[in-house]
Amino acid sequence: MGQYFNQEHELFRQTVRDFVQKEIVPFGDKWEEDEMIPREVFKRMGDLGFLGINFPESLGGTNNDFWYTVVYLEEIARARFAGLGAGVSVHQYMATNHILNAGSDYLKEKYLKPSIAGTMVGSIAISEPGAGSDVAAIRTTAKREGDYYILNGSKTFITNGYYGNFVNVACKTDTAAGLAGVSLIVVDQDTPGFTKTKLKKMGWKSSDTAELFFDNVKVPAVNLVGKEGQGFFYIMESFQLERLVAAIMAIAGSENGIETTLKYMHERNVFGKPIAKYQALRHRLADLITEVEVTKRFVYYCCDLFAKGIFAVKECSMAKMKASELGKRVSDECLQMFGGYGYMTEYPIERGYRDARVGTIVGGTTEIMKEIISKICIDGVNYESAYKNVKATQSEEAVKPAATKVKAAEKESTSNQSNNISSQQNQNGKMSATPQTAKEIIYSLPTRLKADVADTATHTFHFLLDGPTGGNFTVGLKNKEVTVEEGLVGDPTCEIRAKATDYEDLELGRGNPQMMFMMGKIKVTNLGEVMKFVTYFQRIQA
Repeated sequence: MGQYFNQEHELFRQTVRDFVQKEIVPFGDKWEEDEMIPREVFKRMGDLGFLGINFPESLGGTNNDFWYTVVYLEEIARARFAGLGAGVSVHQYMATNHILNAGSDYLKEKYLKPSIAGTMVGSIAISEPGAGSDVAAIRTTAKREGDYYILNGSKTFITNGYYGNFVNVACKTDTAAGLAGVSLIVVDQDTPGFTKTKLKKMGWKSSDTAELFFDNVKVPAVNLVGKEGQGFFYIMESFQLERLVAAIMAIAGSENGIETTLKYMHERNVFGKPIAKYQALRHRLADLITEVEVTKRFVYYCCDLFAKGIFAVKECSMAKMKASELGKRVSDECLQMFGGYGYMTEYPIERGYRDARVGTIVGGTTEIMKEIISKICIDGVNYESAYKNVKATQSEEAVKPAATKVKAAEKESTSNQSNNISSQQNQNGKMSATPQTAKEIIYSLPTRLKADVADTATHTFHFLLDGPTGGNFTVGLKNKEVTVEEGLVGDPTCEIRAKATDYEDLELGRGNPQMMFMMGKIKVTNLGEVMKFVTYFQRIQA
């Protein structure tokens, strides 16, 4: 493995392995029984520097390369208690990842530093009883009132949601804006109105999983992560790391299951010889070993892309899908080698079987992974990083009092009246009060530009909208001015293709934005540009 790991990585591997053998393995069964990881375990891992591997030194981290994370996750998985791996990885690579990449200095000081030290434990709350993979369908709301947000709603399947300290909550700050209305807000678990219920699970028993409830929970506006309305795109960005983490641990879990099974096969005698000598069993295991090794090499390739800063959505989705499906099959086949003993709880292979099953569900189901891969490989959809142009500071909007927002709205109204004249001139005809056709919607863009847009860069969008109500259009945005021309002019920073009727459904709120993109009804060449574009304009009011 010299292509990826050096001597320092292997020394670190031994450090983590020693910790696992001395401070996890002897106590794991008790944690499984108690269905919780003691808080002192996180503190101990913080003291050893494990929780800050890839974080800046200014925050208490060690700022090591991503291969230290690979080593760390592989060795944590060797503990054979996947619940521990789930709790630690959610805290370290999901709950805090958005704060690192888009959070303010205030959030980093209050939540990130203690998380790295292991004195606070975090969770990420996206899934709801009625919304899992469909993030745009979440119903938890956060209404701005002065210097606070008021949260109402519920979340479910939240790892670290019961014994943790804070939750990074995905919520709707604008219920009419679709994907552009989702935001991330950090909520302290001891906030009045926040309640939780511990859930019982088939596997991952040592990690706590909860259903969360928000009843008029009052959260300071400064707890907004990044910019309002960008939460969906932050979540999509973070999925690449989450899926890589899942793939790494799935492969390590598969290797561990095979290692345990090999040991048993050499010890278990049937008809006078070890079962490792029976061709049917040894050849079946040889197939598994080969598949795990091949998949491991691909996962390492994906880790290398991630370490180099390449936004590899396709590859990470492939790695997660293949590794988790393989992990499920390996656990099943290995349990079969144990016969009746594999069904007994005293054998670790039984726990491995239960723990592996959820791998094809968490972090995006196998079916969702296949759809993402299909969009990229078949529909030609391109993705760009949502954090590419994000400043890691709190947006001014997050700390503005309500009175200031009213003034901004008045200014915006005046600006819109002026822009309306420009729009009608561009269209060379009278525009309906509420645009309905794709052409009218495109020509309404100048009237819907928000007054507080700070971007002064030049953006050029080509819209290719097929159908009698559409056409080809070039939309330019430069120095807060929007121009619309019929035809395709110049080189675009992004090209958007769709049927005119599908585009109308998207803009008029008749279609689910996430599903329209997932199904390839809306095709774009630069998702990062589209992410910014949708936040610059007011939604059409029916």
